[in-house]
Amino acid sequence: MLQTIKQTADYIRSRVEGEMPKTAIILGTGLGALVDHIDNKQYIPYTDIPNFPVSTVEGHSGNLIFGTLGSKRVMAMQGRFHFYEGYDMKQVTFPVRVMKALGIETLFVSNAAGGMNPAFEIGDIMIITDHINLFPEHPLRGKNYNELGPRFPDMSEAYSHRLIKHALDIAKEKDIRVMQGVYVGTSGPTFETPAEYRYFHIIGGDAVGMSTVPEVIVARHSGMEVFAVSVITDLGVEGIVEKVSHEEVQKAAQGAQPKMMEIMRELVSRF
Repeated sequence: MLQTIKQTADYIRSRVEGEMPKTAIILGTGLGALVDHIDNKQYIPYTDIPNFPVSTVEGHSGNLIFGTLGSKRVMAMQGRFHFYEGYDMKQVTFPVRVMKALGIETLFVSNAAGGMNPAFEIGDIMIITDHINLFPEHPLRGKNYNELGPRFPDMSEAYSHRLIKHALDIAKEKDIRVMQGVYVGTSGPTFETPAEYRYFHIIGGDAVGMSTVPEVIVARHSGMEVFAVSVITDLGVEGIVEKVSHEEVQKAAQGAQPKMMEIMRELVSRF
């Protein structure tokens, strides 16, 4: 595994002009337009990168992008990999391992999620303060490589309190409504039943989705600071659960893009 990570990182270094960034962004469903705000872009298609999976989900492009966001040099994943696509957790989180090998210190993550909190509305932005991992496979299961992180990593602050505070300050400055909450990570690919929504809310969840948790676990295992945000694209609140499709999720995510991009762009640029 260590050799595979090194091989991939070495290839990416050979393709990138200029200094390697310390900041990376994983862009989720319908949120890829942030790349329009990255200057001096260099694209590396996933299909060109040794050992990289290829995203199969509509709305997820497959490029690694290097450039400048505001005044900060960044690396962005335009499209991510999901457990429900058939990849195992080592494959899903492999790009995060490569990021660490390239020198990434801070990871920003976005996703689309269904809201269970009655205070939420479709189009809301939820800053993730914690998560509940309900995936059937753990990304750290198996042999631990001390070079990558400790056998039993602490998860008491999976999401950076420092970055959350700054994001809230930015939202207040720009008069953008933001919520905070706990993200429940599930395997998918089905959207939730009314009973599942109820259960996830009872156990402490505010939003539910099919990504982010594995990537965050591996990022924290490797010592990265993490900030994550969900766009609430549908509601699973008791009494108003409605049918939902991937197309509707994409549409709602795209509608919320400007607000999410404003917060993310400022946060990345400043910190």
